[in-house]
Amino acid sequence: MGMFSRVTDIINANINAMLDKAEDPQKMIRLMVQEMEEALAQARCISAQYIAQKKQLNRKAQELQKSEQRWHQKAQLAVTKNSDELARAALSEKQRVVREREQINDQVSVIDEQLAKLTDDIERLYQKLSDARQKARALAQRESALSTQLKVRNQGHHIQVQHAMARFESYQQKVERLEAEVESYELGRGNCSLNAQFAQLEQDADIEQELARMKKAQVA
Repeated sequence: MGMFSRVTDIINANINAMLDKAEDPQKMIRLMVQEMEEALAQARCISAQYIAQKKQLNRKAQELQKSEQRWHQKAQLAVTKNSDELARAALSEKQRVVREREQINDQVSVIDEQLAKLTDDIERLYQKLSDARQKARALAQRESALSTQLKVRNQGHHIQVQHAMARFESYQQKVERLEAEVESYELGRGNCSLNAQFAQLEQDADIEQELARMKKAQVA
């Protein structure tokens, strides 16, 4: 079974209320549009059948009207010939034809009423379908806009994360450079201290050598 069972159900349906309750409005509106298009096609088909039937009945009514005229003429001819029996028979056939033509006219009137109602339903269904299609386009545009906004926000968030990572990496590199400078400074200080110790040793050795020479000279 479809979403709607009759054309009147579609016409009387509250699209906005149905979309508000739908889990997937896009899918719901597509189903509505499809159902409306099918109902519209069915209404057109029924309308075409009514029109064809009306044409057939009108042709039949025209033939009966001609037959009525012929029986009337035959009844007049019988009267002129003083044949009352034939006149009565002709008038009886004329009345039968008249009754049949009146029945056909009644059928045509019913069809006219049905066609008028169906035409009105088709016009209202056209409007309903137009509204549904417009709603579908609006939902599609809204979904596209939201998708674009989400992409932009995700891209912005990605850029922010990249910027934060770049700042962190820059800060880390700065810290590493400072650490390297400190290590280099400490290493330099270590070398200077070591050189000073060797220089002190050399100086002490010179002093001892000179002191030894002085003592040796005094003894001599």
